[in-house]
Amino acid sequence: MEPLRVLLVDDQTLFRKAMASLLAFREDIEVVGEGKDGLEAIALTQELLPDLVLMDLHMPNCSGLEALSTIKRNTPSAKVIILTISDDNNDVFTAIKNGAEGYLLKDMEPEQLYEMLENARRGEPAITGKVAAKILQEFREPSRIEEKTPGIEETLTPRETKVLELIVKGATNFEIAETLYISENTVKLHLRNILSKLHLKNRIQAAVYAVSHGLVSE
Repeated sequence: MEPLRVLLVDDQTLFRKAMASLLAFREDIEVVGEGKDGLEAIALTQELLPDLVLMDLHMPNCSGLEALSTIKRNTPSAKVIILTISDDNNDVFTAIKNGAEGYLLKDMEPEQLYEMLENARRGEPAITGKVAAKILQEFREPSRIEEKTPGIEETLTPRETKVLELIVKGATNFEIAETLYISENTVKLHLRNILSKLHLKNRIQAAVYAVSHGLVSE
C-alpha cells in the first residue's frame, strides 16, 4: 500500500512540527509539506497534490474555512480534515458544508488520530463520536427538519436508500457490505451514486442531508 501523502497546515510552528514528528513514525504516512496559513494551504495543495490536507481552522491571513472551499474547488482529489481546538457548532457545520471529509479536535490521542487518517484513506468520515453527535443532534432538532423534497426518494433505489440509512448510523463500508451481503466495491459504487444524485460532496454531508430532509427513519 502506498503511503498516505499528507500536507500539514497550522500557524503554530511547534504544534505543526510535533505533528510531523508524530506522523513520521508511521510507515503508511508521508508528510509531503507544511504550511502556516490558508494561503499556503491552497498553493501547496495545488503544487504537491497530497492525498490529504490536515489543517487548522483559525489562522492569520487566510483561515482554514476560507481555504477549504478553494482547495475543494481547485484540487477536488485532495481530502481535507480539520484539526482544531474549536468545537464551536458553527465551525463544525460550516466546515462540513464546505466539503471537509473530517473534523477532529486537538485533544485526541495519537492512536485515535491514526485511526481517523486510515478512515479517510478508505473514503470514510474522520470524525470522533463527540463531533458526530453534534452534527446529528443539530439536524435532528424539530426546527431543523425540512420537508421532504418532492420526488427525491424516487431518485434513490431501495438499495441506495438502505446504504444511506446505514451511513447515518455511522457504519463503515465494510460493515455496510457485511450487512447487505455485497462487496465493499459495490458499497462504494452505491455511495458515489447517492452523492451524485443528491449533489453532495461526501458521506458526512449525505448523513446530514438524509436526517435533515427526513429521507431515512430514526
